[in-house]
Amino acid sequence: MNNYPHPIIAREGWPFLAFALCAAVIASSLLGGWSWPFWVIALFVLQFFRDPARVIPQTPNAVLSPADGRIVVVEKAHDPYANREALKISVFMNVFNVHSNRSPVNGTIEKVEYFPGKFVNADLDKASTENERNAVVVKAENGQTVTFVQVAGLIARRILCYVNVGDTLARGQRYGFIRFGSRVDVYLPLTARPLVTVGEKVSATETILAEF
Repeated sequence: MNNYPHPIIAREGWPFLAFALCAAVIASSLLGGWSWPFWVIALFVLQFFRDPARVIPQTPNAVLSPADGRIVVVEKAHDPYANREALKISVFMNVFNVHSNRSPVNGTIEKVEYFPGKFVNADLDKASTENERNAVVVKAENGQTVTFVQVAGLIARRILCYVNVGDTLARGQRYGFIRFGSRVDVYLPLTARPLVTVGEKVSATETILAEF
C-alpha cells in the first residue's frame, strides 16, 4: 500500500529549487564553465527536497519511523508532552536525508504544541528539550498514547506541521516537513518493544521502530 498524495519533489522546496536553477542558468550565461558551483548547489537543493513514495508495512501493532535518518536514542525517558514515563526513540536526519515527516501510527490527534528554542546540533540529547520543536500527541487506534516531536537542528530554521487537534492520522501519512537537518523524537508506552538499535539507518514509513 502506498501513501503518496504529493509531488516527488516536495512543494516546500519549489521556491528554493526555482531560485537555485535560475541562479545557475544566469551564472552559466555570464561565467560559462566557472558556473559549476551554482549547478552543484542546484543539485543539492533538488536532492534535499526529494520526497519519494513509500510502501506502508501492514504488520499489526507496528510503530513506523516518522523520518529518514539514523537512530541516536533508544531509552526510557520522560515524555514532557504527555507527562509520563516512556520509551524514547530518536531519529537524526542529516542534510542528505529526505525531510518529509510521516505519522508512525493510526490515531486521533489530542495535542499539538510548538515551542521556540535554540538551534544546537540535533544529534545531541539536549536538542530534545532546548531546540525549537513541535510536538504531536496522538491517541492510537489501540488506545495507546504516542508522541512524536519535530526538532529543529543546527541548520534547520523552519518546522512545518500541517495537522491540528482532532485530526485523524493514518500510518505513513505525511504530516510535516523540516528544512535542512533535524531530528524526530518518538515517545511510546513502556510496554512497546523496540525493533531498532542506536546507529541503525531507518527510512520513513518503511522501517518499523517498535511494536505495541
